Amino acid sequence: MFRQSKMFLSKLRYLSVLQRPKSISAAERALQYVVGQKIHGFTVREVTPVPDLFLTAVKLDHDVTGAQYLHAARDDSNNLFSVQFRTTPMDSTGVPHILEHTVLCGSQRFPCRDPFFKMLNRSLSTFMNAFTASDYTMYPFSTQNAKDFQNLLSVYLDAVFFPCLRELDFWQEGWRLENENPTDPSSPLMFKGVVFNEMKGVFSDNERIYAQHLQNKLLPDHTYSVVSGGEPLSITDLTWEQLKHFHATHYHPSNARFFTYGDLPLEQHLNQIEEEALCKFHRTDPDTAVPAQTLWDKPREDHVTCSLDPLAPDPTKQNTLCVSYLLGDITDTFEAFTLSLLSSLMISGPNSPFYKALIEPKIGTDFSSVVGYDGSTRQASFSVGLQGMAEEDIEKVKCIISQTIDDIIATGFEEERIEALLHKIEIQMKHQSTSFGLALASYIASCWNHDGDPVQLLKISENVARFRQCLQENPRYIQDKVQHYFKENTHQLTLSMGPDEHYVEKQSNAEQDKLQQKIQALSDAARIDIYEKGLQLLSEQCKTQDASCLPALKVSDIEPTIPRTPVQMGATGGVPVQYCEQPTNGMVYFRAMCNLNTLPEDLKIYVPLFCSVITKLGCGELDYRQQAQQMELKTGGMSVTPQIISDTADLDLYEQGILLTSACLERNLPDMFHLWSDLFNSPHFDDEERLRVLVMMSAQELSNGISYSGHVYAMTRAARSLTPAADLQETFGGMDQVKFMKRMTEMTDLTSILRKLPRIKRHLFNPDNMRCAVNGTPQKIADTAVEVERFIGNIASLRKERKPVRPVIVERPLDPRAPSGSAASRKLVSEARFKPCQMKTYFELPYPVNFVSECVRTVPFTHEDYASLCILGRMMSAKFLHGEIREKGGAYGGGARMGGNGLFSFYSYRDPNCSQTLAAFRSGVEWARDGKFTQQDVDEAKLSVFSAVDAPIAPSDKGLGLFLNGVSDELKQAHRERLFAVTHKNLIDVAGRYLGIGQRTCGVAVLGPKNENIKKDPSWIVK
Repeated sequence: MFRQSKMFLSKLRYLSVLQRPKSISAAERALQYVVGQKIHGFTVREVTPVPDLFLTAVKLDHDVTGAQYLHAARDDSNNLFSVQFRTTPMDSTGVPHILEHTVLCGSQRFPCRDPFFKMLNRSLSTFMNAFTASDYTMYPFSTQNAKDFQNLLSVYLDAVFFPCLRELDFWQEGWRLENENPTDPSSPLMFKGVVFNEMKGVFSDNERIYAQHLQNKLLPDHTYSVVSGGEPLSITDLTWEQLKHFHATHYHPSNARFFTYGDLPLEQHLNQIEEEALCKFHRTDPDTAVPAQTLWDKPREDHVTCSLDPLAPDPTKQNTLCVSYLLGDITDTFEAFTLSLLSSLMISGPNSPFYKALIEPKIGTDFSSVVGYDGSTRQASFSVGLQGMAEEDIEKVKCIISQTIDDIIATGFEEERIEALLHKIEIQMKHQSTSFGLALASYIASCWNHDGDPVQLLKISENVARFRQCLQENPRYIQDKVQHYFKENTHQLTLSMGPDEHYVEKQSNAEQDKLQQKIQALSDAARIDIYEKGLQLLSEQCKTQDASCLPALKVSDIEPTIPRTPVQMGATGGVPVQYCEQPTNGMVYFRAMCNLNTLPEDLKIYVPLFCSVITKLGCGELDYRQQAQQMELKTGGMSVTPQIISDTADLDLYEQGILLTSACLERNLPDMFHLWSDLFNSPHFDDEERLRVLVMMSAQELSNGISYSGHVYAMTRAARSLTPAADLQETFGGMDQVKFMKRMTEMTDLTSILRKLPRIKRHLFNPDNMRCAVNGTPQKIADTAVEVERFIGNIASLRKERKPVRPVIVERPLDPRAPSGSAASRKLVSEARFKPCQMKTYFELPYPVNFVSECVRTVPFTHEDYASLCILGRMMSAKFLHGEIREKGGAYGGGARMGGNGLFSFYSYRDPNCSQTLAAFRSGVEWARDGKFTQQDVDEAKLSVFSAVDAPIAPSDKGLGLFLNGVSDELKQAHRERLFAVTHKNLIDVAGRYLGIGQRTCGVAVLGPKNENIKKDPSWIVK
């Protein structure tokens, strides 16, 4: 009875919410609150307009518990909620991290297993996640649907305040001892658990090892001396009782900070939070504050070890050294703003003193993985150093760092560099992103966590004005800060890290020792208990879950049609230009796509390098330093990236090219296009030393990225033999490119590479192969068109008709609605003779976990079965693969997805298994073919797919789908209608037709530790 009345109330609430009053803006509406006003158990403490960010900030306290609340009212339909708790562990068992996972495994009102993952498929959320930082845990979500906001809020509130915290969930998410095969008591015992494997994966990354040690050793007195995410072997010391105790002491409203953002009314949120959670609590005094670190009276030094990196640019140079300085308290918001600016002046870009002193002499490959200002701990820090350096250069680097600080104190910074930095801040404030609420939540989290004022942080223009004033009153203002925080600071740590060839072996042995220690302490009864609990967990994991207690949207809640994006197609100097009028807040966004159809085959592998260096070598009258300065002063950045775009109707057709991207304030339009003109007409290709610096940095970045994005590399490699576009993608962005860049760093002479760049430029920077797109305000589109015309005129002399390298080129109209033959077109390469083939590749890497992928060639975007395969991927991920790969297998993640390139991809991430996961992929297909799913499962998969299809698009990016891929609003609407129409029968049909054994052409790739079974199997290519 009570639940029914509650339901009636929530329906009333829902009705009031859906009427978003649009007559006045959300920010204006929020200005009507007054300090001292009581609303649903909260009291308003402050109401502050923040015109810089077009919002009004409302600060409140909860009367009974003291919970803090901040609401940012802004005309943005992508509403966000976040609750964060100050979590300050005193050991490295990973208790806050394991708790973050476990609270999401079921709660009092929603006792089903894993409501968090289930809500991903019952909602239209634009974001759902949870984060464990060093000293807080945050639970954010965002959605554009008011009813969905209420649903998710109910689930999140119940999860954090009233979780079940079942022992079985602790074993699954945290750690457990279990038989390797849970159904065979004679199989060996081993450590399992999602967080245990996740953290093994995290610490297979040398950059993460270094960052963790640096924080632990710079701040050794309190919570920052431990690993909040969990050190793998310490994780196995955590007990279920300790987990429950940590929840009881930390997850209380008196230790909570609530943040909401967007255009939904604040009263609604407060009412729901009070009714569903806070009214059940009294105030406590949480003892979670982080005391200030005791300052050292003299600097310290330390050394740590890591694994050898087989992909390091130079195998003999794998050392890292960095000096880290402890700065002031982050709750002093203006001082933090100043130090963050100072950090950028010291290390950002080729004009910065540390770039000149450390990067350009090529002592190392790049700055150390921790570099610059870090405001994520109560006292901020600044770090600077090098990675990819030789051990014998350590003393030299220490001297350079010390000398550079002296030089900065003596000479300061040029005024133009300071202006460039302040211009960058202005652009960041004007740029409209789709996840602005999430960015705000992250931006204020640390300062607010230590009782700083989050509203003060948002007053960016005030800080800029005050900074300018300080400089005016004291021209040595910045130098004095450097003197105080760096020269005279005795709380500094010099940390070096070097590779140990036995590192991986030592880690593995330590895990084995810990395992044996645990096993030897077991009685016979305890062994039987472990076996029985393993069976119990397995049986829970295999049960069909009843998720009916969870709220859900219906497919009928999804908008049936898409909003149209009007664009104007024009041409200037023979170059097609697409104009899209948008509320870009005084910014102009420019893109140009240049195809590379005429580029000789031998130059193709150099295209990613060309893209990464072309804007960094200088052009026209400017050397590379002056160019960097002008780009910072006049634009929001200029970049060039490789593009491979599959055709929407034919898998053997694709467009290959490069995409030029830049943005600027309206007042700087002529300057931005002048920079592009110089880049086209007179780029500099004469500085081999500069090229070597860029090659080293690029190779180091690629090598560092593998342990973080291993699943992407696995999917790229698995796909390479299936379509011509995927083959080129592996060349441009896969392991082939990583190895190619490594080979380039080993070359003693780069003049041959330098000579290739102008050849590439002649083929790519050719107006004959180019089309442009501009997004800007209606008032400025005409001015922009004039500048585009001038730019095309300036580069007209580069126009040259060249023959394409591939014989068959197919033209597709840029605007599918235009009559054929009359309009501008995209020129696609056809490789009708391409023969897809099976290929299995294994890369042995020094990681304790695997990244596994299998890809299958299916159908293109406009094919009638494409929509069914999209729904199948989501449904298989949520209803089968999640349980097999994450819950039973212990991987951090895994699933299946249909790509726009016509490939259906299975993947796993930070996975302790390999063959078991490949078997799970195949079982998933059989599960789908046997129709072991319900209509509810199909509907949930549709919701999940639509949450991605309908993700908000920023004004800067509207019309891009048409410009790049030729996907018009009509094509999008047709795809939408096919998604709505997918049936249970369609899914069984496509699973059998495209994914069944015998029907499919597939590729497989594994990146991971030594695997003898694969090495013995002749069907695998071992790299």
